Amino acid sequence: MRRHIVPQWNASFLRMGVKLSEKDGKEKHFQVLPTTNWRLISLLVGFISVNNSPWTDYSAYSYFQIVAICDLVMILFFYIIHIFRIYRKLTCVSWPLAEFLHYLIGTILLLIASIVAASKSYNLTGLVAGATFGFLATILCVLSIWSSYKVSCITQSTSKYHA
Repeated sequence: MRRHIVPQWNASFLRMGVKLSEKDGKEKHFQVLPTTNWRLISLLVGFISVNNSPWTDYSAYSYFQIVAICDLVMILFFYIIHIFRIYRKLTCVSWPLAEFLHYLIGTILLLIASIVAASKSYNLTGLVAGATFGFLATILCVLSIWSSYKVSCITQSTSKYHA
């Protein structure tokens, strides 16, 4: 028996209402990952919290706002791609890889921005709330990566005949 690691690219954008036809003629619908919607909401709440608070350090909070807005724009970009099914027309782009890089880079930048915002908050409630929602969005982004891009070990037989 050999064990093979087979990457499964189940990108979350492929679950946004895309219909796949099956052998029996029925169509299979994929659903949106709930973590993407909650991440969108937590980023929006974190951005609003930081924006409406008195700032103690301009560079730290402007960095947090820029990262939050860029992440929100990228989420909306992928939603638009799926709503209008642009991924079917642009086959030269590896959409699972593009979304994986979006998740990976967004998670790293959001984690850095949340750490910086938390360290410069000085117990101001709006800034602490913004940093907290930034950490929540980071955790949700990690969960999205983990649930969308699983690597599973599949046991395969080496014999000619399968039992």
